[in-house]
Amino acid sequence: MAKSTREEALRYHAEGKPGKIEVVPTKPYSTQADLSLAYSPGVAEPCLEIEKNPLDAYKYTAKGNLVAVISNGTAVLGLGDIGAMAGKPVMEGKGLLFKIFAGIDVFDIEVDEKNIDKFIQTVKAISPTFGGINLEDIKAPECFEIETRLKAELDIPVMHDDQHGTAIISGAALLNALEITGKKIDEVKIVVNGAGAASISCTKLYMMLGAKRENIIMCDSKGVLSIHRTDLNSAKKEFATERTVKTLGEAMAGADVFLGLSVADVLTREMVQSMNGNPIVFALANPNPEISYREAMASRKDIIFATGRSDYPNQVNNVLGFPYIFRGALDTHSTAINEEMKLAAVKAIASLAKEPVPDVVNAAYQLERTTFGREYILPKPLDPRLLTIVSIAVAKAAIESGVARKTITDWEAYGNHLREMMGYDNKLIRSFMDMARKNPKRVVFAEANHANMLKAAIEAKAQGICTPILLGNEERLHKIAAEENINIDDIEIVNLRHDRENDRRSRYAQIFSEQNARNGATFSEAYEKMVDRNAFGMMMVMTGEADAFITGVYSRYSEVTKMAEEIVGIRPSYNHFGAMNIIISKKGTFFVADTLINRHPSSGVLQDVVRLTHDAVKFFAHNPVIAMLSYSNFGADKQGSPLKVHDAIEYLHKNYPNIVVDGEMQVNFALNKKLRDETYPFSRLKGKDVNTLVFPNLSSANSACKLLLEMGVGETIGPIQMGLNKPIHFTDLESSTRDILNLTAIAVVDAIVQEQIERNL
Repeated sequence: MAKSTREEALRYHAEGKPGKIEVVPTKPYSTQADLSLAYSPGVAEPCLEIEKNPLDAYKYTAKGNLVAVISNGTAVLGLGDIGAMAGKPVMEGKGLLFKIFAGIDVFDIEVDEKNIDKFIQTVKAISPTFGGINLEDIKAPECFEIETRLKAELDIPVMHDDQHGTAIISGAALLNALEITGKKIDEVKIVVNGAGAASISCTKLYMMLGAKRENIIMCDSKGVLSIHRTDLNSAKKEFATERTVKTLGEAMAGADVFLGLSVADVLTREMVQSMNGNPIVFALANPNPEISYREAMASRKDIIFATGRSDYPNQVNNVLGFPYIFRGALDTHSTAINEEMKLAAVKAIASLAKEPVPDVVNAAYQLERTTFGREYILPKPLDPRLLTIVSIAVAKAAIESGVARKTITDWEAYGNHLREMMGYDNKLIRSFMDMARKNPKRVVFAEANHANMLKAAIEAKAQGICTPILLGNEERLHKIAAEENINIDDIEIVNLRHDRENDRRSRYAQIFSEQNARNGATFSEAYEKMVDRNAFGMMMVMTGEADAFITGVYSRYSEVTKMAEEIVGIRPSYNHFGAMNIIISKKGTFFVADTLINRHPSSGVLQDVVRLTHDAVKFFAHNPVIAMLSYSNFGADKQGSPLKVHDAIEYLHKNYPNIVVDGEMQVNFALNKKLRDETYPFSRLKGKDVNTLVFPNLSSANSACKLLLEMGVGETIGPIQMGLNKPIHFTDLESSTRDILNLTAIAVVDAIVQEQIERNL
């Protein structure tokens, strides 16, 4: 886990605008007319509507997307009772997590009051402002009474995350760990170390999942909670055992599950060794667990181990739950977060861990291909699927259990709304940037003498995305750099005509001629080819002397794509490759292919493009729903491009039934679900929102993409190469510095994934 210094932490919070959150207007305010609507006299109208129907506050105000994070600072992280004001940075941080993971706005409220009655009175008095209340960092046992009373007396969701967040996430982990070990929850013996709010809530939730009270032993700092002790408060008495065990060590003998929410290093290797076979150990003390990862792994081979830390497998992290639990509760205007909603969250989180993990998530954590098992019992916090899967499960539970005041019926549309609201796909490139920073690669910029490409290379280096290698004349590049007021002194420049490092031109020519000898390539021809910066740069990647390659602002795509096919080749099981653009618009995210490579594709080429695009869309953590486009619908025109698309669809339906695709169809039918379903009810896309468009030829795909951009409909990422054996990526002549920088991040992630694939071969 990355360690931050005191100075770094203080600078992070103080630089720029102090703190971590701010209020941003959501309506126009630039004219007098705008202001008259925002305030007087226009604001009177929604006030009067809300007076008549208080629930209209969800319609006319921010209440439905606003949560209060409230604390009195009596149990702040591991710092203890540091006071309300000192706890404010934590509350702001919680607000930040609500916003970035689920789009929920937050006011952090620090209440300087330890008296239970006065604290509850304060929260009740301000509750009309909010759609939900997240209680935070309030010490036990006061937190139990505060939450219980507020839940009973308010008509909005209230949840103390310190209690229930850990319970929900560890509950999901427990279900999956038990499945892996083949144990039954109603039979396992559980030892809980720690008797605070989180421990008690976790234990109660485990019992809701089926654990038996008689199989549970709870310990605090003085030992086992026993009926013979006289120092137990009411919350602890509920879990007092009749057994004669007194110490944690005695309790651990023959246990199946250990849950620690206490202090570091209280669990020994010998205690773990005394547990039953296939022990489950959740050591969740932060920042250091009850037993270190190293000690736990050394204790026995059959252990399933989880901590609260991000640098070890199986992190029990509350951020897997609370943003999405509140999201589902807010979107149904729920009056509470009840047990049914919590259990729905548990099961949704547990089920997601069993689903195939998108490459984008593996790359984010520098992992090889992750699968459900002993070291992967919980989803990763950066998995974008959590937003829809958990929020939808919670919203459904709210409706079914009767606490929802708003009903959702179209769950697919709700899922799309969540993704659009989050601007996930604006965040997508940011997540790729973050992945690249964690594992930067060597990227060759073939046309570094183009100002935009040179600036993108410099920016990529400054952001830590890659180590750039510039191809070109040193003198020329330094001149451009001076004109652009940038410094390239510490960047590697390779001048092909002067390169003497192991005589790479000859070496590359030899490799290329040998690989293509049966295709008529000779050494002398290859030697001449290697003076071309695109050929030379691609050979750097082919030989492992670089990891990725970017070109295209000068070069003709038809020439460089053919060269890429010759040098690095097409992935096995494909005969063609293609390119895709991601269009980010207010109506959602769309994937468009083929926007660069295949001019007049045959039916066979279209088949490969669909398969490649399907895999690429899944890489970006979306479920592809593909429409193959034409100027006619479903066999209406039986010649030309419609026939090619028709034949491709027939082949795909027969040989790749798992791909959700249909056509040929006009673009309005593809994007208008109601029109399509009413007119062509037989379509395999019935009831689905299309997010992927495959065009019948390059001209139509490229034109459509450029038309949308010029009309200001959205932004684009790409073109993104699909199907080559190596990370060779192509820009085009009007690419901005930002476009090239985005593509660089994708090229680096492509290289990271390629490295993982090759490692697994």
